[in-house]
Amino acid sequence: MTPARAGSGAESGTGDAAVLQALLDAEAALTRAQAGLGLAPASVASEVTEAARAERFDARGLALRARSGGNPVIPLVADLTDAVGRDAAPYVHRGATSQDILDTALMLVAARTLDTVLPDLDRTARELAMMAAEHRDTPMPGRTLTQHAVPTTFGLKVAGWRSLVLDAHDRLAAARAALPVQLGGAAGTLAAFAAYAEADSHTGTDGDGTAPRSGPGSHGPESESPQGAAHGVPATDLGIRLLAAYARELPLAEPALPWHTLRTPVADLASACAFACGALGKFAADVLVLSRSEIGEVSEGDGGSSSAMPHKTNPVRATLIAAAARQAPALAATLLGSLAAEDERPGGAWHAEWQPVRELLRLTGGAAHEAAELAGALQVFPYRMHEHLALTEGLIVSERFTAALGPLLGRARARKLLDAASRMAVDEGITLDEALEEEEPALREMLSRDRLRDLTDPTHYTGSAPALTDRALRRRAAPVRASEQGFGPPQGPGTAQDAENHGSRSREGHGGADDAAGPERER
Repeated sequence: MTPARAGSGAESGTGDAAVLQALLDAEAALTRAQAGLGLAPASVASEVTEAARAERFDARGLALRARSGGNPVIPLVADLTDAVGRDAAPYVHRGATSQDILDTALMLVAARTLDTVLPDLDRTARELAMMAAEHRDTPMPGRTLTQHAVPTTFGLKVAGWRSLVLDAHDRLAAARAALPVQLGGAAGTLAAFAAYAEADSHTGTDGDGTAPRSGPGSHGPESESPQGAAHGVPATDLGIRLLAAYARELPLAEPALPWHTLRTPVADLASACAFACGALGKFAADVLVLSRSEIGEVSEGDGGSSSAMPHKTNPVRATLIAAAARQAPALAATLLGSLAAEDERPGGAWHAEWQPVRELLRLTGGAAHEAAELAGALQVFPYRMHEHLALTEGLIVSERFTAALGPLLGRARARKLLDAASRMAVDEGITLDEALEEEEPALREMLSRDRLRDLTDPTHYTGSAPALTDRALRRRAAPVRASEQGFGPPQGPGTAQDAENHGSRSREGHGGADDAAGPERER
């Protein structure tokens, strides 16, 4: 029942096996981080990492056993502890709480899924850039409130689709860069890790079996701390050093604080995914309208068939994207609602996030995959656009006449004349210029016949559409980069605010999104 994500990277990246592996990766990374600080033997870290393979565990069994404790980490820790040797068992999940592991795993799932979504958005933007450049000057009816308004160009319409795709890309890239590990212990104080270190010190050894490098407690020598630590403060506290080490073990950011009830990362991810689905939904909505039989200005190059009507070629990719766009806001609303989480760790708010996060990632990944295919195969029919410009017999450029006749007749009189002539043109099936001449015979003395014809030519009234298309095609996608901030989008060059890039190329070329800029006419 989910064809939009079938076969996409998001499907495999969010499945039960992928989530289970992310949970195991989070556990193994924590043991490695502790070993790196001398809180566990290096051999233990290797043993836990070797055992942490999803195929060795029963996902369905974990789900059933999770009901007793409310989350799947509790039975997983028991199974992983059984899977390692006696010496390694005490170091599995040492000092952590279940939410640390599950939150980190969900961030890993999100990171790995977005790493497949972003290339699809890049491909969509490249295809749309080539299409916009090719149709920079292709006139078509602009439609507002379902009716013909004034002429526009298909290139400008496609440039608008691409702009939204780049907006989606940049928001998802920022969310991806900011996805953090979670580590706080039972109530976000990291106290257990210091307690284990202190207990080890009383036995005369660190976790690696060597003499302790400092006295008991949570502090090590400052010389051991990275001077360029995240958030601008060299870490001397053991818990903070461990948090930094944990982040280094995974492709995730180091948060400033444990975020058990500070759900900014999830809210930002939800907002970015919902926006991406909606942005791609705009592309799909326009394709659905323009591919109607009575319009036929575009067509899916490889549309789907009907089970009942052999003649049909349905716009199935646009349909699947539109379906994703309609589902995403409700899922995001659930995740935003979970921001109101009580105490240091909540009951229900955190648990309500798991499935919506996974479904949002699936919808986003599926929509991005379909959008790339749709953009690459879309067929465009300029002759149909040209035919439709003539449907209203010149009425589509009535706005132009308002500007042209105002200085000759006065603004009020010109508007009254155009209202009457427009009604006559519709009622009698004549062109606007003919109706104007009948309503105002003196117009022949004010405007030549050739000038009247020119004013009613919709292809001569596309305004700044070509130049706007050129400008839009100069924009680049923000680079995907790791964040050093933890919460919020990455700062500095390369963010969405810096995405405007002023390189250019001729529209005759057919490069990628980073190359398909229009000519620099306004320079």
